[in-house]
Amino acid sequence: MMSRPTDIIKGHSQAETPQGSPPDIPKLMPGGNYIKIGRDSAKSTCLVFAPLAEEVGVLAKCLNIFKQHGVNLLHIESRPSARIRNNYEFMVECAPTGDLASAIAEIKKNTEYFNIISRDYKDNKDTVPWFPCRIRDLDKFANQILSYGAELDADHPGFTDPVYRARRKYFADIAYNYKHGEKLPHVDYTEEEIETWGKVFDQLTTLYPTHACKEHNHVFPLLIENCGYRRDNIPQLEDVSNFLKDCTGFTLRPVAGLLSSRDFLAGLAFRVFHSTQYIRHPSKPFYTPEPDVCHELLGHAPLFADPSFAQFSQQIGLASLGAPDDYIEKLATCFWFTVEYGLCREGNELKAYGAGLLSSYGELQYALENKAEVRPFEPEKTAVQEYPITQYQPVYYVAESFEDAKEKMIKYAATIPRAFGVRYNAYTQSIEVLDSKPQIESLVTNISTEISVLVDSLKKL
Repeated sequence: MMSRPTDIIKGHSQAETPQGSPPDIPKLMPGGNYIKIGRDSAKSTCLVFAPLAEEVGVLAKCLNIFKQHGVNLLHIESRPSARIRNNYEFMVECAPTGDLASAIAEIKKNTEYFNIISRDYKDNKDTVPWFPCRIRDLDKFANQILSYGAELDADHPGFTDPVYRARRKYFADIAYNYKHGEKLPHVDYTEEEIETWGKVFDQLTTLYPTHACKEHNHVFPLLIENCGYRRDNIPQLEDVSNFLKDCTGFTLRPVAGLLSSRDFLAGLAFRVFHSTQYIRHPSKPFYTPEPDVCHELLGHAPLFADPSFAQFSQQIGLASLGAPDDYIEKLATCFWFTVEYGLCREGNELKAYGAGLLSSYGELQYALENKAEVRPFEPEKTAVQEYPITQYQPVYYVAESFEDAKEKMIKYAATIPRAFGVRYNAYTQSIEVLDSKPQIESLVTNISTEISVLVDSLKKL
């Protein structure tokens, strides 16, 4: 759990943000207004174990131990073990009932491999913080959100507008009911919503040619051609997600509210970006206190179509899996200063690649017209930089390239204290936890085969 779960976070998007007003709270919760701590009522504990030897009925014996100690099981899986040859591995999800500690102690006595993964982490040295291992596991936390639908802050532009609040609830409901594998919800936007989008679209597209990075400007015409990006049409998430998947494997997933930093970053490990579908209130088209469809589709989506940026974003997500809470805060801060507010160098010029800049006409100008301090992106330093949330950033971090930023993130991830490595398997859309010699030997063999194919192809050129 993050250190300040009760903070109410506000944000900005456009030039109407007051420059002189102080933040509403003294210190920002990691992740800013884009990712928050969510509600988690499950508090289940997952146990992954391999018995000492393969024998008939071994799983039944283990399950009987849970029964004896009054522990209810929510889910059971069995599979061949990747860690111990010719053995099986079991995963059981336990409800917070009975004497779980005694059950764990008894199970551990007869296992070759044992690991505890829990949502109720609390910095227990014997417990790994829960994280999704399969892409469908994103369903388990997608609705553990802080705010929902019409739950708006009192200073939100739409707070006193019952029509807008009802509309926000509509968007939240369709996202709340979404499950992995389903077609993304189609939305029929109103004329008023399209008009608001058009105002933002017209304003931002005047700056993109001179202020946005070359990767954004390369992709944006393709989004116009393939996904219906234009001033009189709000693109559908389904169309944009399919386009991104063809480019880099990234997909969009609708979300009903704001997620915790840990959960939001975990989605990036699977190349999944949790995206809103609602739009800001029409009374203030150039301001939004939270991310809306303008921010997601104009700011984030174009860069997820770039292979190097996609790899960089995924590296942040992979680094977060099973990381201690204090490192989640640091990774969320790195996310803020890169994916949200990052600058990059193109020759002798600075350009914007962060979505918070590319969806904000006012801050995009501010950041690139010599009014703000800029520093080189160095994860170990960037990760501890505090930042405001109700005014423009006083400092921005510059990446020499996305490849350079990715390599720095990989090196930084190696400093995170966790007793295993992680790897994304694109074939199965799953996370492989690397914590045994047989796994790594098998992986090296597979990589050697792929290298042989590449070398052979190179010789033919």
